[in-house]
Amino acid sequence: MGNFHSFCITWARRLCPGCASEDDNKANDLTVHMEMGAVTEQDRQPSSTGSKGDGNGNSRAQPRQGTDLNDPCEQTPPITSGPDKGTQVTVEIHHEDTSPQLIKRLSLGKGSQRLRGHDNKGFQKAEAPRPPGAKDLHAYPWDKSSLKSMPVDLQQLEKLDAYALKVNVTNSVEELVKALLKRARTDLEKVRAIWMWICHHIEYDVVGYHNKSQLSSKPRDVLQMGKSICEGYAELFEHMCSLAGIQCKKLSGHAKGYGYKTGQTFTGDSDHAWNAVYLEGRWHLLDSTWGSGSVDDSFTKFTYRYNEFYFLTHPALFINNHFPDNSNWQLLKPTLTLKEFENNMLHNSNFYTLGLLAARPETPIIQTVNGKASVSVDCRSATLFMFKLKGTDEHGLMTLKKHGMELDIYPQKTGSHKLEIFAKPSKAEASDDVYKCVLEYVVECESVDKAMRFPRDLHQPVGPSWFSERQGFLRPSHSEPVLHTNDGRCSLTFTLSKDISVLTSLHTDGSSSLAEDMGRRHVLQIHRRNQIELKVHLPHAGNFVLKIYSKKKSDPGNYDYIFNYLIRCLNTEVKWPAFPQSYSKWLQDYEIVEPLSGLLPANRNVQFKLKMHGIAKVLVQAENTYPLTQNKGCWEGTCNTSGCREVFVMVHENANHSFYSHVLKYEVETQ
Repeated sequence: MGNFHSFCITWARRLCPGCASEDDNKANDLTVHMEMGAVTEQDRQPSSTGSKGDGNGNSRAQPRQGTDLNDPCEQTPPITSGPDKGTQVTVEIHHEDTSPQLIKRLSLGKGSQRLRGHDNKGFQKAEAPRPPGAKDLHAYPWDKSSLKSMPVDLQQLEKLDAYALKVNVTNSVEELVKALLKRARTDLEKVRAIWMWICHHIEYDVVGYHNKSQLSSKPRDVLQMGKSICEGYAELFEHMCSLAGIQCKKLSGHAKGYGYKTGQTFTGDSDHAWNAVYLEGRWHLLDSTWGSGSVDDSFTKFTYRYNEFYFLTHPALFINNHFPDNSNWQLLKPTLTLKEFENNMLHNSNFYTLGLLAARPETPIIQTVNGKASVSVDCRSATLFMFKLKGTDEHGLMTLKKHGMELDIYPQKTGSHKLEIFAKPSKAEASDDVYKCVLEYVVECESVDKAMRFPRDLHQPVGPSWFSERQGFLRPSHSEPVLHTNDGRCSLTFTLSKDISVLTSLHTDGSSSLAEDMGRRHVLQIHRRNQIELKVHLPHAGNFVLKIYSKKKSDPGNYDYIFNYLIRCLNTEVKWPAFPQSYSKWLQDYEIVEPLSGLLPANRNVQFKLKMHGIAKVLVQAENTYPLTQNKGCWEGTCNTSGCREVFVMVHENANHSFYSHVLKYEVETQ
């Protein structure tokens, strides 16, 4: 009897997390159930702990130095039996790849008693967690099918979610679980109710994180305090699931969370804790710490910000920022090595919840080639993107694609550059109009391409896209973002699918920058039914931005920016004058055939040909007045520019009226 006594004490101490953490890599897993004894469910939680530095403001609890009166190892008395007591011990030994097998049941004395300190009435004791097997594994890499590891109908869970959020029980974990399970029928619903409650009622303890000696991860302490670090979240979740009859296991490992630096390596003890739950014959992963909210950059304030992504996350996505100490708990086939985990690109939850699928390159550090680095993103549906390279978007060209984005980066300094990619839904009705960071790279630049300096006015993204199509600009003649011209002229055409007015302007940098009115006069619009042609004449060589705006014709308001092009000309001989200035009476569907130049030669006869309709008379006013005659829809004639600095085109809209309206203005070269 004495030998049996000491056997029980030895294994009770070995399983106590406060003394020695359970080794997930052991070949054998030993579970001891004592139906009468001194080790309670509460005692099996870690006592007040310290913690190592972590990845997301998430700390892994470590045993404190010295003796703690609350240390469960110090409180474990010997197991005794007597004439009025019965002691029943069940010992289960199983291998990692098998289910627990009952080896031997010893019954001493009469009957059995409940765990001391617990009221187990109404609770179905959860089985000991079995290790993951072949049926738990998911293929890696991700098959892009689902964000979760099992089908979950979130709409059907809405009522349960709302109920769980309103439960206000903090006197004991047992009473809390009982209250939550009143509306939960299936195991999934039980886990969901526990998950929702913890994520919305336990805040991250930023003060405790900085003062680790005062931390306790015991479930009862976490519940009473209403705050904890990751260890406490995971311990509470595991304990509540156990009371609900759900197999659950706390997992530890490395995380790419708060404080993570792109390309960093992980050494030493694990820095984060999360859980695995057993549902419908399979293990699933979740992280209630990251599901609850986030901390600010200074790590001094926690904000509740529920994140659905970390509930039953697909293991091939979970591995992106969670690396368990025991590789079996990756639930992947094949498993990743720590080196692969370190080298892989970090895709945070925003990346996947916004419908993004993949990014290239797949490694977080990019080397430039001849001063250029390229990034692309694939997504399920049209998505808006932006980027920042060292806080600015001046040194890149980003184009939107129907199912993604392409970006070329041209750093203008050598060295390391932080590149951030942001995204947001394209739906106009989306209430969340904020770009969220989805990717972060480090661009290593060895040489600079000075020729790829872009004008400050260049707006990202560049070129036509699904977005400009939505605004009514279809079938662009130039689908690429950059137009190259040798003679300083170019022409673009679109089909307009909406009844819109179009506004254009040309911009450049430096001492030769264009005033706003001149920027508009270097672009000429020509409308033919639902077609629009934009003729561009550059004033000199260089890089220019062609900006395109629109508004509904019936809308008296301002024009909205739609998209822009980059136009490049290297020919230093280029020097095109602006187009003639037009006035309000020059209608959108009028067209200048000649002269296109807004600067006329002095002392010359100049031929005029204008397409205008609904006009009674047309005059060209120089030193003298010259009438134009109508011929096959065009008004034609000649004007002499001698003795004048300006030439006006005037129209007589109604033959019964005596006044003329100015529609065009030309300037004459000085002699």
